[in-house]
Amino acid sequence: MKVIRAKSFTAERAWGALDIANMGGITTRLHWTDQPYRWHVNDGEEVFVVLDGTVDMHYREAGVERVAALEPGDVFFAGIGCEHVAHPRGEARILVVEKAGSV
Repeated sequence: MKVIRAKSFTAERAWGALDIANMGGITTRLHWTDQPYRWHVNDGEEVFVVLDGTVDMHYREAGVERVAALEPGDVFFAGIGCEHVAHPRGEARILVVEKAGSV
């Protein structure tokens, strides 16, 4: 049994993470960041949940860049092949569920 207070979680570096679970090769991690990530395409599906802060999720659809502003409680699903990058506005805490070892 584990209780995690997401709002108080911090890391020593941007995108530092707390590993919460690995269930059959699917990881659940809590990330803290105050910096953008980088454009990437996961090798599997990704569920990205904003727990605290605001994150602008940039993604490309048919070669066109779009941006979705994600607030606490919002979920972004990146299917296989979805090119995307997260840009927090200040500090943010994000729950990410994806295949173990994914970028």
